[in-house]
Amino acid sequence: MTDDDPAARDLDPPARDLDPPAVPFLDRRSHPRPWIESAFVRVVATCGIVGICVAVAAILGTQDVAYWIVGLAISVVSVVLAAVLWSSRTL
Repeated sequence: MTDDDPAARDLDPPARDLDPPAVPFLDRRSHPRPWIESAFVRVVATCGIVGICVAVAAILGTQDVAYWIVGLAISVVSVVLAAVLWSSRTL
């Protein structure tokens, strides 16, 4: 990218120096997400975590794994995924 490129002028300085595959596709948000939108996105993502945990439990259940191990694995997976989700500042 050269300095004459109009697309390069729109990017922030660190992104301006990146090669084309690494240039961000979307611009950064100019304003924070509204509270209701953020809450809705987190609820939908939490439902996704529940779906992932159900799938893992179903797979472990078909493999004759002890039930306490299934419960432990699902608890750990759900806590880790929820911690990553709810600690995100972009949602």
